[in-house]
Amino acid sequence: MQLSDFDFDLPEELIATRPARPRSSARLLVAQGRAITDARVSDLTRWLRPGDRLVLNDTKVIPARLSGLRNRQSAQGHTEARIEVTLLEPHANGCWSAMVKPLKKLKPGEEVRFSDILSAVLEDKVDGHGLLRFNLTGDDFDAALAQAGAMPLPPYIAARRAADAQDAQDYQTVWARHAGAVAAPTASLHFDDALLAALTAQGVDFTHVTLHVGAGTFLPVKVEDVTTHKMHAEWGEVTPQAASEIAQTRAAGGRIVPVGTTALRLIESAAAATGQIAPWQGETEIFIYPGFTFHVTDALMTNFHLPKSTLMMLVAALMGQGTLHSIYTHAVAEKYRFFSYGDASLLIPD
Repeated sequence: MQLSDFDFDLPEELIATRPARPRSSARLLVAQGRAITDARVSDLTRWLRPGDRLVLNDTKVIPARLSGLRNRQSAQGHTEARIEVTLLEPHANGCWSAMVKPLKKLKPGEEVRFSDILSAVLEDKVDGHGLLRFNLTGDDFDAALAQAGAMPLPPYIAARRAADAQDAQDYQTVWARHAGAVAAPTASLHFDDALLAALTAQGVDFTHVTLHVGAGTFLPVKVEDVTTHKMHAEWGEVTPQAASEIAQTRAAGGRIVPVGTTALRLIESAAAATGQIAPWQGETEIFIYPGFTFHVTDALMTNFHLPKSTLMMLVAALMGQGTLHSIYTHAVAEKYRFFSYGDASLLIPD
């Protein structure tokens, strides 16, 4: 299984830099096996049945991008440097791992000021990343970060425009609850209150799980033999209530439909040990590619993904590589919008 098997030509103009408004007006490609239908996300009620259960990732994206100044006093005088920081994950000791640019201009023990009230000291450099200790913690840190930080837009959007105030709303799901992600579970961005109400009225159920999406989701696959790729780790939790709800739906004959690859990876991680969904908490490095046995997932709602990405491999595992090729050929030909702010697909395997 080669990396080139998951490549395709994507015209640059199909990369979305803003989401559809309203959210549920985005286009929806529905693939039932190889049968493809063009629709809108607001049409989901046509394909979901009473008793089906959508699994929603309730992680909350933090404004993880910070810009600050490092001041240095030396025998040669005073110098300052602009330092750009993207927070990656918190550590138990209170520090944060972060991408720091340029890291070489910051020495351990030096401070970076991001605002009048928020600053951080570089504790160490580990594997090309900085280990930062902020001057605030808890709610004080969250409030200061909300003022000083910007949403961490994916590289393919950030290369085209800077994050702005609108992204604080656009790049967050309407049910975001547990802060900790540095990337959004983007399939969930298509849901608004009107769509949730329509699905509820139809008898579709919802279960919330938490997977804090990390910046590693954007890392490229660098090996040609994809089976040797090592996934990044992300923290997640399936509560006893969530596991019970999913198990009850399966027992009653309803379908389990994760919204997004993050929710899918989490529930399959929670079922990996026994083949049955169970409460679970920890870091998952699950890598889903063709040949994977799905224990919980019956269908998937997801956006359109980067060529040669692990997310393409996950979709191929669910739908088959031939069907994956047909789906993406159709999406490009019909000018669906791609990636985080793009359109969606509902994938129902045979």
